[in-house]
Amino acid sequence: MINQIPVMRVCISCRKTYDRKHLLKITKDHKQGIMFQKGMGRSAYICKSKNCYSDSKIKKKLQKALKTFLEPEFIEFFEKEITSHNDYPYKGI
Repeated sequence: MINQIPVMRVCISCRKTYDRKHLLKITKDHKQGIMFQKGMGRSAYICKSKNCYSDSKIKKKLQKALKTFLEPEFIEFFEKEITSHNDYPYKGI
């Protein structure tokens, strides 16, 4: 049996490294726009801790990571999406 190495990514808010399974992926696709947890293209990862997704500078960090302007409606949708994925938060490594 082959041991698989976990795919590690960095949270854009706290800058800590986590296994990709424990992060929320936000992807900017040039055709489909911004998607959560799927898609290929420029991506940003946010850990599911309340400190990270409720950070006051999260909009600016997302815009910089995705290299795009985010509408105010997106931030409202983002807050709803992150709370639905945050059933049991990951404490971290």
